[in-house]
Amino acid sequence: MADKKTKTTDKLEREYVIPLRREWKKVPRYRRAEKAIKAIKEFLVRHMKVRDRDLNKIKIDKYLNEEVWFKGIKKPPAKIKIKAIKEKDIVRAELVDYPEKIKFKKLREEKILKEGEEKAKKKKQKESVGEKKEETTETTEKKKEEEEKKAAVIEAGEEIQKQTAKKVKHETGGKTKQPKHQKRVALAK
Repeated sequence: MADKKTKTTDKLEREYVIPLRREWKKVPRYRRAEKAIKAIKEFLVRHMKVRDRDLNKIKIDKYLNEEVWFKGIKKPPAKIKIKAIKEKDIVRAELVDYPEKIKFKKLREEKILKEGEEKAKKKKQKESVGEKKEETTETTEKKKEEEEKKAAVIEAGEEIQKQTAKKVKHETGGKTKQPKHQKRVALAK
């Protein structure tokens, strides 16, 4: 046989409307959302041609999971529209149309991630430019400030001890004595 190399594309994308009601009706109410998630995985294993029908190779997006669980464990959606992306052996499933509540949540999380990445880039740029000298002077200044703060805390503690000692000295009998047994008081009705 001749050497035939089949060229497979790295990505395979498909959209499906998965009927879930047929599956989650088979289980008790308190397991319906769990069964809906499992039904999504089984559907994708069957239609995306996953080797050995391994459910661990299906990764469900957290927003898809949140949409299935939104109404609780007893009332998952009857059907759901998803986008399946197959890369090598792994299949990722995500929602096609995000509801408003999830759109805003997703945008907020993406914004936080971008800000974190920008901060990391700025930090790397500062280190690479050669501001190491400034950093050493800053670290020595920080050390001095920390030492001053420690000294101030120690002084404040000593002053508080002196004040309490004066109070105890001027009180009769040192510390106030508490009775050995508390008196019983009748409850007001």
